[in-house]
Amino acid sequence: MTDIDSAQFRQLCGRFATGVVVITATAPTGSPAGMTANSFASVSLVPPLISINVDHAADMYGVLEAGVDFVINILSSEQEAVSRRFASGVGSKFDGIGYRQDERGLIVLDGVIAAIECGRHSQFVAGDHTIYVGRVVGGTVHDGRPLLYYRGGYLTPGGIS
Repeated sequence: MTDIDSAQFRQLCGRFATGVVVITATAPTGSPAGMTANSFASVSLVPPLISINVDHAADMYGVLEAGVDFVINILSSEQEAVSRRFASGVGSKFDGIGYRQDERGLIVLDGVIAAIECGRHSQFVAGDHTIYVGRVVGGTVHDGRPLLYYRGGYLTPGGIS
C-alpha cells in the first residue's frame, strides 16, 4: 500500500469541520508564545486528558518541548482575526491581543469561549508532528459560538470566509 499525496490528504481531511483553538504558553525565556491549531481533541475523562498535534517546524514545538504547561483557548466565531494572527509566522503575535497571565504563567486570551489549562502528561512523535497529551488542571467557560474551520476556510454564522 502506498501513501496518497499531501494535496489529496489535505482535501480529504478538509471535509471534516473542526473547532479552532490557540495554544498558549510561556516560553522558557519568559515571553508569551502561541499558535493556532485545529488538531485538538478530548482523550479521557478519568484522568481528564486532551491532545494537540504540533508540527516540528512550528515555533510552538520548541516551547512545548521544554515541558511547559499550556492553555487551549477555544476561539469564538468573532475571533477569526485572532486565529489568523496566531497562524502567521510574522511579527509579534501578542501585539494588540488582549490576554492575561495567571500566577502560574498560564496565558488566557480575552474573548474565548473556553480556556482549558493543562499540565504536560505525555507526548508521542507521529511523522512530522508530535502529539502532546495534556492533563486538564483547570479552566473557564463563557457563552458564545465557536469559530469553525472547513475546507481551508473559516466557517462563521454568515458562511465560509
